[in-house]
Amino acid sequence: MRSTLNWIVPLALALSLTACGGSKTATEEKSAAPAASTAAPAAAPIDQATVGEVTGTVAFEGTAPAKQRIHMEAVPACTQASKEPMFAEDVVVNDNKTLKYVFVYVKDGLGNRTFPTPSEPVALDQRGCWYHPHVFGVMAGQKLDIKNSDPTNHNIHPMPTQNREWNQSQPPGAADLMQEFPRPEVMVPIKCNVHPWMKAYAGVVSNPFYAVTDDKGAFSLKGLPPGDYTVVAWQEKYGTQEQKVTIGPKESKAVTFTFKAS
Repeated sequence: MRSTLNWIVPLALALSLTACGGSKTATEEKSAAPAASTAAPAAAPIDQATVGEVTGTVAFEGTAPAKQRIHMEAVPACTQASKEPMFAEDVVVNDNKTLKYVFVYVKDGLGNRTFPTPSEPVALDQRGCWYHPHVFGVMAGQKLDIKNSDPTNHNIHPMPTQNREWNQSQPPGAADLMQEFPRPEVMVPIKCNVHPWMKAYAGVVSNPFYAVTDDKGAFSLKGLPPGDYTVVAWQEKYGTQEQKVTIGPKESKAVTFTFKAS
């Protein structure tokens, strides 16, 4: 009898363990399997026969801040290149009470559309110990062609947070520097370590729908497919504003951003 119990008890224990922790059922295996990744569907191409645009102005309310004169007397090469007095461009109020150098771009609404990187580079010139232009846009991955038109040494130093920081000297007569920002970032400040008054800002975006306001405070975002968009206006001193804009087929929608004096 004892020998019989010696093999019955281990057998019962083995059967019990199999029932509790045995092989999974097909349903359990299916639920445990990782979900298959589903690629996002490709965006429909933009029908050029239906595209519209967002146009507008960036207005300014209040008293314009006093212009800040930039003194370059310590660098004769700069004063000789800049015959006229130079003033800081952080707030440039136009004669019609609008703002120049406001970066306007489409932030949301394009879905999963992607856009080819332009082959033509964007130019940034150092002329008269000044960056030209003060504010500009460039697509991620697009080449930035940096020129030195001055008879003095410059130092180009972007200070991004989402892209690689670099700091490169460019003596007079040197070849153009070709750089790029791989990732979108609004905005990237650029300075010159040699001449601390030299400042510029790059709006790095993933789409071609951006503009910088002119000396009338105007901008235009052309070629937009019908849809609902978030349009952003960035100003160096006063920050950003957003507006929701809906455009239909072939529609031109006008908007106004207004920044107030602080």
